[in-house]
Amino acid sequence: MEITEAFNNLDDELQDFLEFYNDTVTLDKMVYTFWDTKDILGHITFWHESFARNLNDLAEGRKPDVLKGRLSEVNKRSVESTRPISIDDLIDRLQAAHHTIKRYIHNGQITLIPYKQGSRSYSRLEHLQIVIAHIKRHLKDLRKAHRLKK
Repeated sequence: MEITEAFNNLDDELQDFLEFYNDTVTLDKMVYTFWDTKDILGHITFWHESFARNLNDLAEGRKPDVLKGRLSEVNKRSVESTRPISIDDLIDRLQAAHHTIKRYIHNGQITLIPYKQGSRSYSRLEHLQIVIAHIKRHLKDLRKAHRLKK
């Protein structure tokens, strides 16, 4: 799979994810033990913004300031830091991050993208594949919790 095809897959997956939030869903419906429907939007937005920031920094010749901490700590922070933000603002931020990714993902000068401190860096293609799987997994769980087919 090449970068363009992978990005198009990410684009499609993100649109499906956003359509879920455009439907009438119960935002406080619990999906996981400690996360509700809105929390998952915040979590995905947080990680998409991190990916976009790292790509932007690399493209602009800056060393990325990667996320620090154990994955469980970062994931907890992803939800806690986005809880006060409205759904509309989270969606706007997610779309802005996605636009940044679209702008820089084809930059062949970028060979490895950091994920978080203590983790290995990933190629552009690997990073896209990870993000696609991440969004797909959460969307599947959202649909299951809301008893929606697809």
